[in-house]
Amino acid sequence: MQRDQEPPCGIHPLLAERFSPYAFDPSTVLDDHSLGLLLEAARWAPSAGNSQPWGFFTSRPGEPDHERVVRHLAPSSARWATDAALLVVTLARRHVGDTRLLYSEFADYDLGQAIAHMTVQAQAMGLAAHQFRAFDMEGLTKELGPNPGWVIISMIALGKAAEEPPERRDRRSVADLLSAPWSPSE
Repeated sequence: MQRDQEPPCGIHPLLAERFSPYAFDPSTVLDDHSLGLLLEAARWAPSAGNSQPWGFFTSRPGEPDHERVVRHLAPSSARWATDAALLVVTLARRHVGDTRLLYSEFADYDLGQAIAHMTVQAQAMGLAAHQFRAFDMEGLTKELGPNPGWVIISMIALGKAAEEPPERRDRRSVADLLSAPWSPSE
């Protein structure tokens, strides 16, 4: 892992400036138009065979469904995620309709594409996004009751960061990205 790196000149600022905050401004309100833009960005993500196997459950503070999500957060994520202007539960449809396939090996990957699009859109809107998995998966699944074939994968907290981005971030080198799959295990 390289330490104290700056993003290379030429990488888009939306990517270079993105970070996952551990503190959100609790006074930030995300209106319906902004929520719609985030979902539109996800909607336009590429997917295998244009299957678009992603779904979302959104909740904002003050909405009845917010407590349904918040009560399943692990203590580690509840400390900061409850202050976000929006919590998004992400789901993948692993069953491929109208085929004999019982499982799509691309569903989780395609959901990741949609989340990446949402994250970049959030950054363009002056919002920060923090993806996480620190919640009670079984409890949240029981609470929300997704249809058969759908599975909850992760959550995203979105809002205005209440902290400054770190001066520098640790990132693996490009050389490591290319060599790690073939290097001896450490």
